[in-house]
Amino acid sequence: MKVQSCVNPPPWKQQHSVGHFPHDQRQRSKEHPTDSSRKMKSFIEVSPDSHFPIQNLPYGIFSTEDDPCPRVGVAIGTFILDLSVITNLFTGDELKNNKNVFKRGSLNKFMELGPAAWKEARSTLQSLLDENNPTLRDNVDLRCRAFVPQNSATMHLPANIGDYTDFYSSIDHATNVGTMFRGKENALMPNWKYLPVGYHGRASSVVLSGTPIRRPNGQTKPKDDEPPTFGPCRLMDFELEMAFFVGAGNSLGSPIPISKAHEHIFGLVLMNDWSARDIQKWEYVPLGPFLAKNLGTTISPWIVTVDALMPFAVDNYAQDPKPFPYLHHEDKFNFNINLEVGIKAEGTNNVGVVCKSNFKNMYWTMKQQLAHHTITGCNVQPGDLMASGTISGPSEDSFGSMLELSWRGSKTVDIGNGNTRKFLQDGDEVIITGYCQGDGYRIGFGNCTGKILPALTMQ
Repeated sequence: MKVQSCVNPPPWKQQHSVGHFPHDQRQRSKEHPTDSSRKMKSFIEVSPDSHFPIQNLPYGIFSTEDDPCPRVGVAIGTFILDLSVITNLFTGDELKNNKNVFKRGSLNKFMELGPAAWKEARSTLQSLLDENNPTLRDNVDLRCRAFVPQNSATMHLPANIGDYTDFYSSIDHATNVGTMFRGKENALMPNWKYLPVGYHGRASSVVLSGTPIRRPNGQTKPKDDEPPTFGPCRLMDFELEMAFFVGAGNSLGSPIPISKAHEHIFGLVLMNDWSARDIQKWEYVPLGPFLAKNLGTTISPWIVTVDALMPFAVDNYAQDPKPFPYLHHEDKFNFNINLEVGIKAEGTNNVGVVCKSNFKNMYWTMKQQLAHHTITGCNVQPGDLMASGTISGPSEDSFGSMLELSWRGSKTVDIGNGNTRKFLQDGDEVIITGYCQGDGYRIGFGNCTGKILPALTMQ
């Protein structure tokens, strides 16, 4: 590995001796004596609106021009801490013999180690980045090798995704779509409140934020009384989603019990599960989405761990009827994550916000999704990706797709600068972002972006 130059070292805070806190931190500690997350501070300067304070430390895979080998890093402020450089500092029982997991080009092996190793790694990293710990703070050579500006790094998919499952777990979204196509009285199918509905998606077309998405060609049936036609999708849509990565898996034939499901969930990313609505309408009966969904699924590059999100756990959605015992849990496993979707038309700098939603609107929790997925004995593996389905809220401005925002194309959606949309046009860039708001800090996911390219001309 080449040694990176330290032309622009991270902006270290004013150094303090161990045990000494500056006046403003003493005051905050007094005001929030029980909020340990609030009191943590890094020697790296991190602005209050940054998505990546010491309370977060999401994992990703990156490379640099100096060293094109992909490796594991964590985001801190505007920098990446290169874990491959500091493997010798992971000395706990869970990681001292597994240090090479941080030198790999994917997070799968680290995910496989399970929650004890994840907690140990997080504790070690927070200690090393603490403003009072001199190990990294005062070692100029190590700092220069270990910290990389995010804007000089290339991000990669964080895991080798073996399988991808998409659920349908937002009651507001399911109700909206059902109302459009079946009427208000039959909006939810009879099974919807009894099980987390889902389908197996295509893992090969999961791509990283920033990857362009091409408008697909396919069969559609514009008029019910005429034969189908072939050509470019006309009703291109985004879907605001989040997804979790499976950590340690299970063996074939052994379901993951609901009481243990959280131990198999590594962390979350933002997701845009692009959808060709007109292709889907024609193909989905009787087996569900196929070509309308395999054209591309975009995820954000940083995986935010469940441990980082736990301070923002909220009450689970009230479920009626009560789920079967294999799906029932009372511990909080829903999260207050603010979500936003913007659209930027080609040739403009304006991002028109079209949706503000929240992950807490989910009816089915991630624990329930995983327990249901494996109740048959289906085996899941480290790096498997499981998505929430479109996340809509109860108000019109919280609808998580153009299908809902335009109410099946019956009205226009304002994206700013005099531009309106019913569905996405070529050149449109969709930008999804999300964060939890703490007391003076944010736990964020960065951005999940993708731009629509024109369909290929078919001969």
